[in-house]
Amino acid sequence: MSDTPLLTTPEAFREAYDRSVRDPEGFWAELASTFRWHKPWSRVLSWNFDRPEIRWFEGARLNITENCLDRHLETRGDQTAILWEPNDPSDPTRRYTYRALHTEVCRAANALKELGVRKGDRVCFYMPMVPELAIGVLACARIGAVHSVVFAGFSANALADRIQDAQCRLVICSDTNQRGAKAIPVKEVVDEALASGCPSVEHVLILRHTGDPVSMTAGRDLWWHDLVDRQEGDCPAEIMDAEDMLFILYTSGSTGKPKGVVHTCGGYMVYVWYTFLQVFQYRQGDLYFCTADIGWITGHSYIVYGPLLAGASVVMFEGVPTFPTPARFWDIIDKHGVHQFYTAPTAIRALMALGDEWVEGHDLSSLKVLGSVGEPINEEAWHWYHRHVGREKVPIVDTWWQTETGGILISPIPGATPMKPGYATFPLPGIQPCLVDNEGRLLEGPVAEGMLCFRFPWPGILRTTYGDHERCRTTYFSQFPGLYFSGDGARRDADGQYRIIGRVDDVINVSGHRIGTAEVENAINLHPEVVESAVVGYPHDIKGQGIYAYVITRHPVPDTAAFRKEVLAVVTKEIGPIAKPDRIQIVSGLPKTRSGKIMRRILRKIAAADFSGMGDTSTLLNPEIVEEIRAGAMKV
Repeated sequence: MSDTPLLTTPEAFREAYDRSVRDPEGFWAELASTFRWHKPWSRVLSWNFDRPEIRWFEGARLNITENCLDRHLETRGDQTAILWEPNDPSDPTRRYTYRALHTEVCRAANALKELGVRKGDRVCFYMPMVPELAIGVLACARIGAVHSVVFAGFSANALADRIQDAQCRLVICSDTNQRGAKAIPVKEVVDEALASGCPSVEHVLILRHTGDPVSMTAGRDLWWHDLVDRQEGDCPAEIMDAEDMLFILYTSGSTGKPKGVVHTCGGYMVYVWYTFLQVFQYRQGDLYFCTADIGWITGHSYIVYGPLLAGASVVMFEGVPTFPTPARFWDIIDKHGVHQFYTAPTAIRALMALGDEWVEGHDLSSLKVLGSVGEPINEEAWHWYHRHVGREKVPIVDTWWQTETGGILISPIPGATPMKPGYATFPLPGIQPCLVDNEGRLLEGPVAEGMLCFRFPWPGILRTTYGDHERCRTTYFSQFPGLYFSGDGARRDADGQYRIIGRVDDVINVSGHRIGTAEVENAINLHPEVVESAVVGYPHDIKGQGIYAYVITRHPVPDTAAFRKEVLAVVTKEIGPIAKPDRIQIVSGLPKTRSGKIMRRILRKIAAADFSGMGDTSTLLNPEIVEEIRAGAMKV
C-alpha cells in the first residue's frame, strides 16, 4: 500500500533527492503521513551526533504491526502476504494471506502474554526460516516486546552471550533445523546455551518442525502448538512511542563482544518501507523473493517489515541455493513467477562456479529487478548475474547498507539512476554521504577515496547499542566528530557514484556476514596449545573474504592437520561454523611495533599473497619475522 510515487526517471529521483536534503523534515514527514498513527508527532527530528542522540517523529504513538497487517485487511485481506518455500521441494509450500497472517500473529501475541511477556521484555529467537519465525517476531512487536533474533548457525556459547546481554525472558526455537541435506539439532543448542547460565530465561517455546525427539525441561519448556494454537485470533496492539525499542540485533565488532544494535519503532518503519518500494520498484501484484535469513538485518528489513508495510507478497525460503540441485533459486523463480529477486554475492559466485547449465533452461522472464546485498559484488559476478539470470535485460541493484543503518543507503534505482558494475552508485533520498581522510578532513571534489561517513541522520539509523550507549558513541560517532562513520572505505568517481572498497577496521565480511577478528582470536586462544593468534581477512573467490589465522603455539606441533581440526572445532563451539578460519598458519612470532601492537597491515598483505609495498619493516620489534611468515604462507 503506497501513496508515494515510485521514482522511475532521473528527473524524479533528482527532485526527490534535492528536496530530501533541502527540507529533510518536510520530506520524511510527508512520507510518514501514509501510516496509521495513534498520535501525531510534535517534532519530526532532533539530533546530535556527538552524544549521540537521535529522535525521529518525537511524541508520535503507533504500533508497527497495525501498519504491517491491520491497515491492509480491508483492501488486500485475501492477498498473499508470505509464500513459504520449504527446504525440501517435495514438501508443500504454505501461503498466508494478510488476514491469515494477522490471525496467527494475534494468536502468538496472546500466547506470549500468557507466558507473562510484557512491553519492553526481550524475547530471543533461534529458529530456521519458517513462517512461525516471522509470526513470532511480529507477535513481539504487537505487544511491545523487543525481539532479538539470533541466526540459527551460531554456537551455544554465542547464543548464550546474546541471551545474557539482552536479558531475555523467553527463547523461541524449533526442534530441528533443516538446511539442505543437513539436520541441525536446534533445541539441543538452546539447552546447552541455557545450561551455561542464563538466569533471565523463564520459558522456552519450541516449534515442532521436523518431529525429531527433543528433551523437555518440565516447567520451562512448552510446545508452540500446545500454547499458540488454542489462543484467540485477535489481540489489541500495544501503543508504542515512536522511539520505543522495536528490536535488538547483534553484530560483530572489532572487540570480542558482539554489539546489540537497537532500532526503534517509528523511524525504522518509515525508512524500510520507503527504501523497499523505491529500490525494488515494487508494484501491487508483484511477487518479491529475498533469500536472506531473518537472523540478519536483511531478513528483518526486507523480508518482514519493509514488504509487509508496503502490502507486498514475499517469498520466504527455508533452504539453501544448492539443494537439492544448484538450480533451486531458478526453480523457485519459475515456479512462482517471481518479479524481484534479492540475494548475496556469495551465493551468486558459488552458483557461477558450479556452471551455467543450472540456470540455462529456466524461463526467468518474470524477473523485473535483481538485487545484491551483504558485500560489494565483484564485476565478474555482476556480469554473470546480469547475463545469465537477467538475460541482459533486468537491472541490478547493488545495495550498500549495514545492520546499524536499518535499511539501504546507497543503491541504484531501476530507471531512475544508472547501473555501474562494482559500484553501489548514488545515495538514496535523505542520505548525505561524505568521504574523509584519516584525520577527518573532508575530501571535496567529485573524485576522492577515503572513509565513508554520513553527515545527517536518516530515520532508520541505529539509536544505541543495548546496555552500552558509550560503545555506540565510540564505535560510530567518535572517530570523526559530527559524522556517523560506517567503518568502510569508499571511492567516488567523476560522476559522484560510490564504490565500496571494504572494511577499514578489524571486521571481516565473510559471505556478507560481519565477523570480528577479536571474536575469532578469542576463540582460537582458548585452545590449550595456543599462546597468541592474529586473524585477518583475505580475498576469497566464493565468500568475498576468507579468514586467515596466524597462530603461535606453546610447543612444536607434530601433526598440523590434527591441530588445525582442533582449532576449527574450538571456533565452531565458541562462535559457530561461519567463523571457522579458511587458512591457519603456525608461526613463531607476529610482526609487532615496539609498543606491542600487531602490524595487521603486513599480515593482510601476506594472506592476500601481495608482497609488494610491505613498507618499512625495520622499525618493528622483530623485523626478521616478516620473511619467516611470508615463506611459511606459501605452504599453507
